Amino acid sequence: MSVSHSSRLNKLVREQYMRLPQDGKVQVTYVWIDGSGEGVRCKSRTLDKEPKSIEDVPEWNFDGSSTAQAEGSNSDMFLVPVCMFRDPFCLDPNKLVLCEVLKYNRKPAETNLRHTCKKVMDLVKDSHPWFGMEQEYTLLGINGHPYGWPDNGFPGPQGPYYCGVGADKVYGRDIVESHYKACLYAGVKICGTNAEVMPSQWEFQVGPCEGIEMGDHLWMARFILHRVCEDFGVVATLDPKPMTGNWNGAGCHTNYSTEEMRREGGLKHIEAAIEKLSKRHDYHICVYDPRGGRDNSRRLTGHHETSNIFEFSAGVANRGASIRIPRQVGQDGCGYFEDRRPAANCDPYAVTEAIMRTTVLNETGVETKDYAGH
Repeated sequence: MSVSHSSRLNKLVREQYMRLPQDGKVQVTYVWIDGSGEGVRCKSRTLDKEPKSIEDVPEWNFDGSSTAQAEGSNSDMFLVPVCMFRDPFCLDPNKLVLCEVLKYNRKPAETNLRHTCKKVMDLVKDSHPWFGMEQEYTLLGINGHPYGWPDNGFPGPQGPYYCGVGADKVYGRDIVESHYKACLYAGVKICGTNAEVMPSQWEFQVGPCEGIEMGDHLWMARFILHRVCEDFGVVATLDPKPMTGNWNGAGCHTNYSTEEMRREGGLKHIEAAIEKLSKRHDYHICVYDPRGGRDNSRRLTGHHETSNIFEFSAGVANRGASIRIPRQVGQDGCGYFEDRRPAANCDPYAVTEAIMRTTVLNETGVETKDYAGH
């Protein structure tokens, strides 16, 4: 098996040190999104006492020229704490803190998409938007080949792997279960997991989360996934189509509702929202992956349970549509719908902001409005 050298270090020796007392001090790990808009970075510092709220965690800084976020001549970037979690790696009282990144002039960094998302979520807070996102990912060996696949070949065709059980059906369950427990410990709103259609492909779900909380919790769940994989010596990729050919891609299906959609008779509001989305397909495709739709073009082919990237479609229980209304929602006449277009490597802040702009703020076309004056 192709695993990293670090994963082969004696973990029992590490445990000896991890059990040492901290004398009242607390380790805080600051986590942020780097210049790629996909990667996460982290560094840690000591606080004299346990922070009880995000306000107790001070701002910090880092070298943005080393994360593709600044030039070397003016490289200091600010880390502004926004959301705090328990640390499942160093354990209580230590913390993980998600941060926004600001440039030297206190303006948001280019990949800080939380900043505008928060403004939009504040504008639409009376509609009480709930989200649940289904994060698909693929486990790779350190050599870049899917974990558990034959070194010089392929496993059998898709069919037995989805929600599979057995050593010949699923690869890497230890990683998946460790990630699940770590998220629960941290306070991430993880709500489920399952093996996916392609072997070595998995999914976890986060939600329901209201407003900005969706992006905060999914990004922290991703960070925890990468850290767990680091311990096991493998890599989790969010590439929307890691294997070409007759293999499923990886998405981040986004389930969404407002308060009026969840109430009796809400189906008409769901249908109205879908109608608005149908007229703004190109805008959404542009923001549903970090490369303006280029990543998703490899995945949204109309095959392997996807819609065609060039066409908008919607239907009840249709996994080949852009938007799926669950059968139960159709029967109940209220609930939520699922946008199946976001790629696995999407930024959840961008996705949830776009959905609110279109369905609640009634924006049209490819341009977005600036609500700075609100």
